[in-house]
Amino acid sequence: MSNRKAEWGEDGADSSTGPSATTQTAGSNVNGRTGPQKQVEKVVLQFLKTKGYREAEKALRADAKLSGQESTLGDLSQTFPGSEMGSDASVPNWILFYNEAEEGNPDAYNQSYGALRRWIDSSLDVYKHELYAASYPVFVHAYLDLLMRGLGGKAAEFMTRYGGDHVVYHGRAIAALKTLTTKAHVEENALSRLYRGNKYGIRMTRVGFELLLSFLQDHHYTLLMRTVNQHLNIRTVDGGAAISSEADADVGITGHTQSQLDHFNSQDIALGPAPLDSFVRDEVERTLQGEAGRFVKDATAKEAAALLDAFAQVRQENAAAALSADDAVPMPPARGVEVAQHIADLKALRKRVALGPAALPSVCMYTLHNTGNALTCAAVAEDLSLLAGGFSESYVKIWSLKNEPLRGFAGNINPAAIGSEEDAESAREKTGEPWRKLVGHSGGVCGVDISFDSKYLLSCSEDKTTRLWSLDTYTNVVCYKGHSYPVWDVAFAPQGFYFATASHDRTARLWSCDHIHALRIFAGHLADVNCVRFHPNSKYVITGSSDKSVRLWDVQRGSCVRVFTSHTGSVDTVAVSPDGRIMASAGEDQTINVWDLGSGRRMDTLTGHTGPVYSLAFSQEGTLLLSGSADETVRSWDIKRSSSASDHPIIAQRRAEQQEPAPAATDPDAMDVDGAEPAAATSPKQQPQPAGADPKKRDAAGIWKAKRTTESEALLKTWRTKSTPVYSIMTTKRNLAVAIGAFTL
Repeated sequence: MSNRKAEWGEDGADSSTGPSATTQTAGSNVNGRTGPQKQVEKVVLQFLKTKGYREAEKALRADAKLSGQESTLGDLSQTFPGSEMGSDASVPNWILFYNEAEEGNPDAYNQSYGALRRWIDSSLDVYKHELYAASYPVFVHAYLDLLMRGLGGKAAEFMTRYGGDHVVYHGRAIAALKTLTTKAHVEENALSRLYRGNKYGIRMTRVGFELLLSFLQDHHYTLLMRTVNQHLNIRTVDGGAAISSEADADVGITGHTQSQLDHFNSQDIALGPAPLDSFVRDEVERTLQGEAGRFVKDATAKEAAALLDAFAQVRQENAAAALSADDAVPMPPARGVEVAQHIADLKALRKRVALGPAALPSVCMYTLHNTGNALTCAAVAEDLSLLAGGFSESYVKIWSLKNEPLRGFAGNINPAAIGSEEDAESAREKTGEPWRKLVGHSGGVCGVDISFDSKYLLSCSEDKTTRLWSLDTYTNVVCYKGHSYPVWDVAFAPQGFYFATASHDRTARLWSCDHIHALRIFAGHLADVNCVRFHPNSKYVITGSSDKSVRLWDVQRGSCVRVFTSHTGSVDTVAVSPDGRIMASAGEDQTINVWDLGSGRRMDTLTGHTGPVYSLAFSQEGTLLLSGSADETVRSWDIKRSSSASDHPIIAQRRAEQQEPAPAATDPDAMDVDGAEPAAATSPKQQPQPAGADPKKRDAAGIWKAKRTTESEALLKTWRTKSTPVYSIMTTKRNLAVAIGAFTL
């Protein structure tokens, strides 16, 4: 799954760029020093010689490559007019002259800080969080310094250009600083006096700190260097301790809360369901009433009456919590297919199995063989009629799960000549295979998704495009272009029509099927956007990124309204509960974080997987969470567990069984989701390896099985596959879990 991205690196910039990639400024000599700076070094050398600091003199001479006669302060004073140097030609004052010379340039902060931000943008992902955190106090003091020098216009321009970079973590502080426009405001404002009177704490790794200093020194940004020296209290941490977010690096001023993430996540958002279309509502009610009246004494009439009752209950719940017309995302007029789908959902609702800790779901596992490690992504239709897989050989392959031939149209057809189902059927191929291959991409396929009505399929690729395929004709309908780098993921909106993409260019984009250009560009992540999903009401888009964060975006405004940071590795999958209140995220750090979207706070952290988590899915009630992983397992988690639930007899018995050897192969509970005999007990780390067992077969998923991890109390059950990493998992409307993976030798 993730090996496709490894070929491209982790950020959208060229691999030659990074924190260590620096360039010489114009006018520098071969040693990177200007003529005046060379004079400064000679003066300092003369000062050290006069004071008798032999070792320091020798070290400076070697580092600066100085030779010949040293300059004196008198020589230096003749180089510049006396009005500039003054009569006190001391070393400290002479070096201060260069600081003041840069201060004389009103655009110096704009130029130097802009270069700093561009350098951070192109730096390695592992150092970005701490470097961004360090740039915030530099930004604040640059802004305040411009005001203190009476450059209000330049300060306002500086704030407008760069203030938005810090709104997520420091929104309230930025809003307060924007109100300052004069030197008197800076001197009187409590917040500005707090910043100017205290040092700002930052946690950085030693390497990150050295890279920052090297950049400032190599480019001679003395104003920024002075700010770092005077106003930042940088605490270096062990290089092995990763700083996984900007919030972790931002210590702030003692006694003053600096991180504004909680405040940012307190914005009002609408999580209710989308309002029911009036046409769909009336047509569903009319259809069900017609069936109930037509078959008075038939079983169909009873079912229609029961569906009417269920529909009335759904309407009542929808009306109580649905979005207002102003908040709802505009949709095209509903058609008959939406009516049929809504009736099918009502039938599934009546037959749905209620899941919980005492009633776990059935898991249907589809294993793809002979893929040659070329399968990169997979998806299954909601009605379980089709399964689609994307391959690194640049094609999409679909299979009929009903074993029916997938027949396209024979040759080119005239759409005007097809006026009925009979005409379309007669134009189709006479025979066909239960599978089709869709060819069109020029790069590996990274993501696929099937529409809710199983009429269309979306695929995204390394060729920077997304393609829409018709599952009636099995042909490419539209090619969407806009991303500048490979597209890693694609997802349909729950109601169709809209879809979203995630890319290596650090952006996610919103599209509609009837426009070839993106409607919204969601920019804010610091690295690849790996995954994208819609909220159930289609009003929000959720993205997970290699910058270890998850973001919630407002579709209509195009702005970020939630930021979730606690992962220690790349986020590769996200899922939202059907009621739209809870979100789960997981990825390379092998943990699953559960979030409350309303408050933006983390509810729980689930551990137990021993490999990267590739896919997540909620049950229809939102009580259980299913996860699929590279450790060749599907796991079920109790999301809304309580203290009383943990004492349930069935749960207690299941936990006791996890400490016992696996039952015989004839016992259904001992079978994995493939129906094959498991290679070990439910808790394989407690069982000795049988004599003669093939260690390569046992460790087919690589090193994941050899790792040890603490399992969360929320873990209800683990289903083990037979050498099959689980790429995708979903739950149907009836709460059947469907997982997909590729057999690995």
